[in-house]
Amino acid sequence: MNPELREKGEIKDLMKSKDSFRAFPLAAITGHSLLKLSLLLAAVDPSLGGVIIAGGRGTGKSVLARGLHTLLPPIEVLDNELILEKLTKINSNISLRPIGRNLDPDKPEEWDISTNKLLEEVIGSDYLNQIEEIPKKVREAPFIQVPIGITEDRLVGSIDVAASLSTGEQVFQPGILAEAHRGVLYVDDINLLDDGIVNLILEATGREKNNIERDGLSLSHPCKSLLIATYNPEEGALRDHVLDRFAIVLSADQSIDNAQRVEITKSVLSHAENNIKFSEKWSEESDNLSTQLILARQWLKDVKITKEQITYLVNEALRGGVEGHRSELFAVKVAKANAALRGDENVNSEDLKVAVRLVILPRAMQIPPDDDDIQPPPPEDQSPPPPPQSNNEESEPETNENDNEQDQEQEEDNSEGEEESTPEIPEEFILDPEACMVDPDLLLFSSAKAKAGNSGSRSVIFSDSRGRYVKPIIPRGKVKRIAVDATLRAAAPYQKSRRLRNPNKSIIIEENDFRAKLLQKKAGALVIFLVDASGSMALNRMQSAKGAVIRLLTEAYENRDEVALIPFRGNQAEVLLPPTRSITAAKRRLETMPCGGGSPLAHGLTQSAKVAKNALSTGDIGQVIVVGITDGRGNVPLGLSLGQNEVEENENTNANLKQEVLDIAAKYPMLGIKLLIIDTERKFIASGFGKELAEAAQGKYVQLPKATDKAIAAMALNAINEF
Repeated sequence: MNPELREKGEIKDLMKSKDSFRAFPLAAITGHSLLKLSLLLAAVDPSLGGVIIAGGRGTGKSVLARGLHTLLPPIEVLDNELILEKLTKINSNISLRPIGRNLDPDKPEEWDISTNKLLEEVIGSDYLNQIEEIPKKVREAPFIQVPIGITEDRLVGSIDVAASLSTGEQVFQPGILAEAHRGVLYVDDINLLDDGIVNLILEATGREKNNIERDGLSLSHPCKSLLIATYNPEEGALRDHVLDRFAIVLSADQSIDNAQRVEITKSVLSHAENNIKFSEKWSEESDNLSTQLILARQWLKDVKITKEQITYLVNEALRGGVEGHRSELFAVKVAKANAALRGDENVNSEDLKVAVRLVILPRAMQIPPDDDDIQPPPPEDQSPPPPPQSNNEESEPETNENDNEQDQEQEEDNSEGEEESTPEIPEEFILDPEACMVDPDLLLFSSAKAKAGNSGSRSVIFSDSRGRYVKPIIPRGKVKRIAVDATLRAAAPYQKSRRLRNPNKSIIIEENDFRAKLLQKKAGALVIFLVDASGSMALNRMQSAKGAVIRLLTEAYENRDEVALIPFRGNQAEVLLPPTRSITAAKRRLETMPCGGGSPLAHGLTQSAKVAKNALSTGDIGQVIVVGITDGRGNVPLGLSLGQNEVEENENTNANLKQEVLDIAAKYPMLGIKLLIIDTERKFIASGFGKELAEAAQGKYVQLPKATDKAIAAMALNAINEF
């Protein structure tokens, strides 16, 4: 940053210029010491990968993010407005404008092509040697929040329609990623954001560059943002891929006593009454944190970490069963950032402990075994071994006296510097099986895996008629819903030439310009319970199956999925419960379901396929899962179930029935139906045909001989989540 600006005091004035409203100071937030440290470390090194905060409603997630923004120093940027103003005086027909936002004047290698062309036109071809003449200004570090309903165009940028219409050329309009450069990019409720949008954010912030390849544009601009995201686990789990891309993942849920709750309430009321006065009350603490942050950013490039310390972090990741290599890479960066925050050029054991605590522990999937004999490497500054004793007996007393004096001196020196020096590597591993520091609130990765994929409720389907507008596409055939914005962007660069041919029209749209809307909506899953109610199943097994179905129905209802019930007995399978979300009707019908008779498995599979096909055709169902609670032994041919003439029994009847059932199951993958077979028969009784049936449908097979309804339901849910 320009030193003259510091001398004039413009930075300090700028940081206090927003008198209309001031965010809640980070120093004034009660508790959350670990989260506040995490945010400061991410601000020291924005390339860390960001921080994601999980927590329930009203736990201060947004307050923490905005509180960190108050500590960020202002930034010096290129003055785009003044550059354009000077260019207008030179050439009134502006054909280009700078696309970069918040570009650093001291880093011309990050400037985009359009900015370089503009500066060359304004200052001259030798503009890189005349940096002092380039217009600059100082502004606050941006804080950009990503809206829930943001589109891809607004995020990455698109064609500026108005500018393109006036110039007759493609003019780029930067998006949110460009506006957040060198500032904070805040994503609230990231688990509710579209997966495609989240992927674009992670890609741009990970590469520190946003590449645009759309609407005939091919360009890029820097995107070095501090990424902070929040989400409420009660509103839906987050993909493991997203969690792993963030360096630090912590929970905002904390245990506080009554006194702390009173203190929080008083602070919030005081800030709401007069936020300026409240901020001034905490100005000293905030200024100290801001100064510490600025100095840490300068010291970070000089911080060193040894090979032994990196080995320690890798060993901790291995002991915790952490997947991938991001954990140790993030841990090294966190350790160096913590050392810089302390004002030290060397990483010590405390920095390593912080890195393990913030990065490795939340990703740990296991506690190390008791017989783990891995030992940490010793510090490098070990004292050399004592010299060999002399055989001369005469010199022995003198040597002992000297040794005693040296030992006393060393002990005195060690006692004096004991508090000042810190070992380079912790004496013991953090992940200790006997006294493990694993905090249950930190194990977000494992808990997310346990909750992920609840019966497909988060699946989405694309449509051209109903849903939320995601992005424009080039239409194939007739356009049902025109994307007006994208159509205008496609036509804008050609308006000058088209007006020459048709001067009476202001805007001319041709057939090649039309863009259609790609719509997206959430789709639930349909769970069809195909229950064998024949006499081939023992009564106690049938009761267990009924109880399991009730549990699965409850789970599906909570996830807003639809359920259907098809029992098969006698000669036919009956759709006892069509697809519905009503758990009351489903329970009543299931509890009164009769048993006995034949086992028309072929007809049951056929009926399930019909119900599934009709549900998928509505466009509201994303996937269909048939949960068959049966041993797979069907003894009624499909022809008999359909009312055709009875088939004469012969020695090939059983083989024909078996093949008929397998043929029907083999059609399930082509119809987009997933099959799960739960066999409740004992192993010595089961024929093994249930496994063949599941394999024919490319599904899953589970045998639960002595299982309760709870065990059957748990196994079924686990298998459903793995589809």
